[in-house]
Amino acid sequence: MNVLPLLLLVAGSAAVAGAARRTPVPAPLLLVAVGLVVSYLPGVPAYTLDPEIVLPLVLPPLLYTAATDSSYLDLRAQLRPVALLSVGYVLFATLVMGWAVYLLVPGMPLTAALVLGAVVAPPDAVAATAVARRVGLPSRITTILQGESLVNDATAITAYRVALAAAVGEGASWTAGVKEFLLAAVGGVVVGLLLMVPIHWLRTHLNEALLQNTLSLLIPFVAYGAAEWVHASGVLAVVVVALYLGYHNWQVDFATRLQEEAVWKMVAFVLESSVFALIGLQLPVVLKGLGRYEGTRAAWYAVAVFLAIVVTRFLWVYPATLLPARLSRRVREREEALTGRAAFVIGWAGMRGVVSLAIAFSIPKTLHDGSPFPDRNLILFLTFTTVIGTLVVQGLTLPPLIRLLRLPGRDSQAETLAEANAQAQASRAAEQRLDELLDDEGNALPPPLADRLRHVLERRRNAVWERLGSVNPVTGETADDTYRRLSREMIGAEREVFVRLRNHRYIDDEMLRTLLRRLDLEEAAAYRETA
Repeated sequence: MNVLPLLLLVAGSAAVAGAARRTPVPAPLLLVAVGLVVSYLPGVPAYTLDPEIVLPLVLPPLLYTAATDSSYLDLRAQLRPVALLSVGYVLFATLVMGWAVYLLVPGMPLTAALVLGAVVAPPDAVAATAVARRVGLPSRITTILQGESLVNDATAITAYRVALAAAVGEGASWTAGVKEFLLAAVGGVVVGLLLMVPIHWLRTHLNEALLQNTLSLLIPFVAYGAAEWVHASGVLAVVVVALYLGYHNWQVDFATRLQEEAVWKMVAFVLESSVFALIGLQLPVVLKGLGRYEGTRAAWYAVAVFLAIVVTRFLWVYPATLLPARLSRRVREREEALTGRAAFVIGWAGMRGVVSLAIAFSIPKTLHDGSPFPDRNLILFLTFTTVIGTLVVQGLTLPPLIRLLRLPGRDSQAETLAEANAQAQASRAAEQRLDELLDDEGNALPPPLADRLRHVLERRRNAVWERLGSVNPVTGETADDTYRRLSREMIGAEREVFVRLRNHRYIDDEMLRTLLRRLDLEEAAAYRETA
């Protein structure tokens, strides 16, 4: 097995994604563009997107890390709009796009057109949520986009299986399709509910952070595999487990949390970078088998499908966003109404991604009777151009569009004030507990050490309030910023001394690692807000 192409893919995509952080261009878009260019360079190996690898090995960890970073409470509060997008919109887009492509392409069977509809139906909100955070979209819109991306893949994969069964000649009916969809959805949720409690118990009872993080890496694959084994939705199983574990993550020890955060950031970065680069690298594979659709005819179909997918999203988003609040007093009382500008941003943030391509490449080459799958190469091409078109057109225009619409951003002042109040309450509780402990003779401490504990509490309590205060007229820093910078300089000076002592053999490498880890934890605590 030649591992060089894989190493080149991972290293190259990581380098491009790192470079994208220094530009205003979203990383997914730059990765796709570079992949397109590289795919035509001489000597570049042919990369093939294997759905047997992408769906069970790439999708679960990406879903897991996105779900654990999401807020269960926020998603529950936005359950209605999230469900309308992740389930209602995907099914609507499958039917509308299927019918539109059936009318657009002469000779394409309706069942094959519905397969294409299911393939291009689910938006990939990875890029959209990244842009939302960068430009400071209101947290409610960001939550809705995140929630949509967590569930819509399950809806699309199930709809695809139903359409594919009809296309290949398994005689699937509408009743059977609805039944399969409900069984997959309910089964995925049930599997997730059955797994989440024992997995969490195991996480909290393992005594070593290394073992706990090894388990953490296995969790998404276990949940996905268990659900798929019983023909349920592996996507929903992963999301349910991840939301539960993320909600109860505070019960895991601090060492596990520190390691886990770093591990999953690295895993998500590598996987996301690689799969978006793969989208660009797929172009030669897709064009090779286009056959009779080459030229202007294929280009016309691509433009038409792209326009149709954009229009279809707006046809669903505007009524689903604005009508419930106008028609239902209960919705008006429970939810703050979304504006038309917010609905437009949600509609425009419908970029497609790697899941659509992975599903498309899983389409079989032949039907049950042995004949070729109708227009399979055209479906692959239209999926590819739709993904590229949405990433380029919507991905590039979403940030300026958000600024043009002047949506109210996150209220950083109010958020800092809420954080300061929460920290003040926690510090009072900790101070009271410290006094209770020091009253016990078994916990007697010399006054300097007791004062140090109190000083740590005071420092933690004042740090947030200082961010609300005035800034240094010379540096533009708050007092808290200056404190952190000076603290980092002091830690750096200590670190240099430890290294110099190791180099002169006054301490060994094991002691150096112990001392450096202590400084690392202090620096991480001091700079947690800037991570």
